[in-house]
Amino acid sequence: MSTPPAFKRLPRAVREQQMLDAAVKVFSRRGFHAASMDEIAEDAGISKPMVYAYLGTKEELFVACLHREGTRMMQAIAGAAAPDLPADERLWRGLRAFFGFVGAHRDGWAVLYRQARGEQPFAAELAGMRARMVEVIAGMLDHALRAEGREVGETELEVVAYALVGATESLADWLADHPEEDSARTATRMMNVAWLGAGQLLHGASWRPPAE
Repeated sequence: MSTPPAFKRLPRAVREQQMLDAAVKVFSRRGFHAASMDEIAEDAGISKPMVYAYLGTKEELFVACLHREGTRMMQAIAGAAAPDLPADERLWRGLRAFFGFVGAHRDGWAVLYRQARGEQPFAAELAGMRARMVEVIAGMLDHALRAEGREVGETELEVVAYALVGATESLADWLADHPEEDSARTATRMMNVAWLGAGQLLHGASWRPPAE
């Protein structure tokens, strides 16, 4: 007679991280709908009932994955961009930390950006994370301009911040598909686009369409 597998007793926090690690891999590979709790449990080396007991339904597990990966990403960015640095270095360090996260956690990025954005209610979770990133970027730009004795309207700051976040997300998605690319070099590419372009705009330069 076969005996049921024995599972090593671990602290709850450690076990939860194991489950989330496995879930992120399976969700990134399969997508939310095709992923199964059986496969997640097998990858984690635990029983399926234990997954339900610790982290709930598949939807609740997916949200937990979003929260963990999003928190990791935001902590990496916040920890890199010290407020006493010059504005360009703050942005550069934030971009380097962001692309470093994507390069090191491609499965996590796939769950955050590819799997969540087209699925309700997960798209709302992603929109909340994006809004926080926009708020951080807008605050950095405002701080830099005030240090130079200039002020830009809230709407202009928000528009530029949304544009920077959108471009950065798109380039991060490209990086996720090119594991041979260096994350720091990708950050430098984005910095050239973001700082040179946004810097001129926020200092009053603007392109205007020709008169018809």
